[in-house]
Amino acid sequence: MNIDWLHFTPWSALAGGALIGLAAGIFVMANGRIAGISGLLGSLLQPGSEGWSEKALFLSGLLLAPLFWGLFQVLPTIEFQSGIAGLIGAGLLVGLGTRYSAGCTSGHGVCGISRWSPRSLVATLSFMLTGFITVWLLRHGMGL
Repeated sequence: MNIDWLHFTPWSALAGGALIGLAAGIFVMANGRIAGISGLLGSLLQPGSEGWSEKALFLSGLLLAPLFWGLFQVLPTIEFQSGIAGLIGAGLLVGLGTRYSAGCTSGHGVCGISRWSPRSLVATLSFMLTGFITVWLLRHGMGL
């Protein structure tokens, strides 16, 4: 493995992680709910769900933050190395995984582990292990 030292940005990554933690902490303190993105999005799509406005504002902030950042910094180009079928398949598998694990990486990985939830620890380890295995199989097993 080689590190591209020219593009290695630990400080912006650290700041981003701190901002995610801060946003999740503020959300739970203000609303008494976990800031799991799949759960927020799922309940936002249900008619008559409780707390619709704060969920919509939180999710809007996730979408608008990169645009705001783009006012100060050049955004990286988005590049998909798989075709549309791979992108759709990946999205369906992530959706299926979040449904079966009752949450996503933000809910379990950011909020659950910080609360010392055993279920979230198992779910996050499962997400990570599955990702490692998938990358290894695609890169080394299939040569993609």
